[in-house]
Amino acid sequence: MRGATGHAFRGEGHSRLLPSRTGARSRPGRRPLPDRVAAPWPPKHHARHRTARDQSHCGGRTRRLRSAGPEPAPQGADLTPHLTPLTDPTVGPDARRLVWLASDADGNPVGSAFMRLADRDGQRHLAELSLQVHPAERRHGVGTRLLDAAVTAAKDDGRRSLVAPADDASPADLFLAARGFRRVLNMTYARLPLADADVSALERTVLAAHPGYRLISWEGTVPDHLAATFTASRRAMDDMPMDDTDYGKVEWTVDRVRAAAAAVERRGELLDTVAAIDASDGSVVGFTELVVPGDGTGDGQHYGTGVLPEHRGHGLARWMKAESILRARGRHPGLSGLLTDTADSNTHMRAVNDGLGYAPTHRTYQYQLDLQRGH
Repeated sequence: MRGATGHAFRGEGHSRLLPSRTGARSRPGRRPLPDRVAAPWPPKHHARHRTARDQSHCGGRTRRLRSAGPEPAPQGADLTPHLTPLTDPTVGPDARRLVWLASDADGNPVGSAFMRLADRDGQRHLAELSLQVHPAERRHGVGTRLLDAAVTAAKDDGRRSLVAPADDASPADLFLAARGFRRVLNMTYARLPLADADVSALERTVLAAHPGYRLISWEGTVPDHLAATFTASRRAMDDMPMDDTDYGKVEWTVDRVRAAAAAVERRGELLDTVAAIDASDGSVVGFTELVVPGDGTGDGQHYGTGVLPEHRGHGLARWMKAESILRARGRHPGLSGLLTDTADSNTHMRAVNDGLGYAPTHRTYQYQLDLQRGH
């Protein structure tokens, strides 16, 4: 939401630059993913909020790995990792995923790399990488081999930019910076424990008058009578602070909006949307989205908050998010908290979150490798 100083309110969703994974095409000569690897691309998740110290990874979304210190290799052992290229067998219109599994001389997995290639207009130049190496196998060249394979594949596919997330002061933070990536976006993650939410203050915010506007909410897919203006309202994200990230511009259609909601449902999760309506014509002028685990426990995740430029400056972002919090408390009594991630440069949205009681948990960075600049 654009405030008096002209910055855009774009609260949630930076940590996942590409759209929710709907599948990837298999390629000749690549082995399909085994069941243990072919799980859906991890959504921004809820069930347990992870802090930087909880993760063992070299990249953003990670599997929980057994903690182990480095072990000396047997004298004369072959430390060159073997890479097995894999692909996700499912097919989707927005992105495809390539995977590399690294194993040692005995065939034991020691690391993996997942790369998503955007296949939709406005982002076909972009690839997103998540790279993991077991702590015991670091400094043996595993990460470098995996990164080289991903960079080569991204270049071969004509990609311009490769992005990868890293927690502050993590192995990924050091690894990416040492290999030509530059830090392009700083993120702060925050959490609102619902048991500590100031319900009275939230209710006052929701009940406060906002002349010319009203709130509406729905679960799942947008109702037909709101579909067109809700889709149009997503241009509120066009000026979201992305700093130096080569993000591109996402074009939304009604079909794409409905497909995104259907993807959340297929994962067994619940999508709840609160929208601000212009009372003069009934159009959607702002929205906030929250995704909750299907069993209503753990933590919910804010996916996006935006207000059209011509309707900014009326407190609509705070109004909608307060209503979203109250709905989450009332509809999901087993829910523990709500998670959000916000660019540090998005001072207005951070102020909204701070005012509603969200407390920072950790910081992450988005790194980017510019593939057409000699890399």
